[in-house]
Amino acid sequence: QVQLVESGGGLVQPGGSLRLSCVASGRSDTLSHMGWFRQAPGKEREFVAGLFVTDGKTYYADSVNGRFTIFRDNVKNTLFLQMNRLKPEDTAVYYCGMGRSSSRPPTEYWGQGTQVTVSS
Repeated sequence: QVQLVESGGGLVQPGGSLRLSCVASGRSDTLSHMGWFRQAPGKEREFVAGLFVTDGKTYYADSVNGRFTIFRDNVKNTLFLQMNRLKPEDTAVYYCGMGRSSSRPPTEYWGQGTQVTVSS
């Protein structure tokens, strides 16, 4: 089993930045695929960014490409999402997701979510 705990959300003005963190504990050595998702009020959860553990390749949703960066600290078992040039439409609860299979979406394990609000 793997436990995930996110942090780093908050209120930020448009154009600002935030860095989200997701600490993995338990059998984190079995993970091969990691990602961030978000869910805005009244909408379905959507993919934001993903990372493959074996080769470090990353990929992004079109809506955040060029503004967000996903990366990890292997030693601290922590996944990050650096969010720059934030927009009001980025407002959502952000979740980290992880999985043991690189051929499936990283949705086997979920964190509890952290709220990001972009508003002036």
